[in-house]
Amino acid sequence: MTIDPPAAAERGAPLAQDGPVADAPHARADVGPAPGDHRSARRRSAGLLAIGLVLLAMNLRPGVVAVSPLLDTMRADTGMSTTMAGLLTTLPLLCFGLLAPLAPRLGRRFGVNPVLLVMMLLLAAGTVLRLLHPASALLLGTLLVGAAIAVANVLLPGVIKKEFRSRVAVMSGVYSMSLFIGAALAAGVTLPVQHALHLGWRPALAMWGLLALLAVLVWLPQLPRRAARGRSDGSGSVGADAGEQPVRGLWTHPVAWFVAFYFAAQALVFYSAAAWLPTILTGAGMSSDAAGWMLSFSSLTAIVGALFTPVLANRRLHPGVLVLLSALLTMVAFAGLLVMPATDTYLWMALMGVGQGAGLSLSVMFIVLRAPDARHAAQLSSMAQSSGYILAAVGPFALGALHDSTRSWAVPLAVLIVLGAPTIVCGLSAARDRYASREVTVVPRPVA
Repeated sequence: MTIDPPAAAERGAPLAQDGPVADAPHARADVGPAPGDHRSARRRSAGLLAIGLVLLAMNLRPGVVAVSPLLDTMRADTGMSTTMAGLLTTLPLLCFGLLAPLAPRLGRRFGVNPVLLVMMLLLAAGTVLRLLHPASALLLGTLLVGAAIAVANVLLPGVIKKEFRSRVAVMSGVYSMSLFIGAALAAGVTLPVQHALHLGWRPALAMWGLLALLAVLVWLPQLPRRAARGRSDGSGSVGADAGEQPVRGLWTHPVAWFVAFYFAAQALVFYSAAAWLPTILTGAGMSSDAAGWMLSFSSLTAIVGALFTPVLANRRLHPGVLVLLSALLTMVAFAGLLVMPATDTYLWMALMGVGQGAGLSLSVMFIVLRAPDARHAAQLSSMAQSSGYILAAVGPFALGALHDSTRSWAVPLAVLIVLGAPTIVCGLSAARDRYASREVTVVPRPVA
């Protein structure tokens, strides 16, 4: 007996052209994976995506922070001035600001995941280029590192907004924590590895390209998987959502500017401290190894502030309270370094780390929470980082110039303390529950 094909199709039965219908067990075997298998696959996919995001974030600081412990050696080897040395940490920040507006366009044109993969390859190439001896190679490598980080900086908050909609605050904290893990590794490992392996400062800088290659390997599976998901749900790639129609009125929206200025203030303080903290401590009598460890210790304590701040902001404390606490801890730390740099150094570094970690976590969280969707998140991230990093780029260069003119670190440290006031004002304004959007005005609800 055979079954008429149209009738079989209507009932969902398997077709047989010349023989009997397959036995029931075989028919069930052709149905496909059980619902539990789909859930397990989704969990594995989400876990792999989270690991990839962590590795990408860990690469966004070492290329800049690793320069700081090596600055004294670099200056002695090349004869560069303090101001010129500050330029090495200023160039990446300028890249962060000037190239940030291009990131959403690249995400729209090529897709966020492929662009992030290429940026990691560019980052590795930039670190390798700094192996070459001409000063021009050092500057060009630094520019490539800055360009790669600039694009990834902007795109990753949009990935969080789209892929972790029910865990925005937690993943913002994980992302910020990963940034500080990378910074801590760069600050604490660079000199010990250099001394243990008897490396010059150029190989010590270039070795961080290996971390970028590791991120490439982990992120590579996201390319076909994310593209397939975009086709199946009809939304396109992550990049298409993040960059499809420009957001109108964002650059004139007051909330967007408060978010941008708060981002700028915390970035200026972080990169200024990262650039000159080891030099300040060696000037106070500390060895270069100990000074590098102090910068690393500060980044390690920042992990605590970065991880727990978003959870507290949504469940126990208003974000404005955390803005105030973050700024005050950082100001007290700089005051301690100004008055007693060689005394209770661990205390000052711990206060600075927790304060800076909380500040960065809040700035990323504000970008995500003040955006109603991934499209707004990508472009608000672009605006905040473009204007923010251009302002922040002044920090390391200006502090180096102040030191050269005053022959003291007292004035630069006093400036960092004073910057706490505008940081608080902008942070309190960004902490209010409202969207940075002319299109969507519904007050956002806290996201776990």
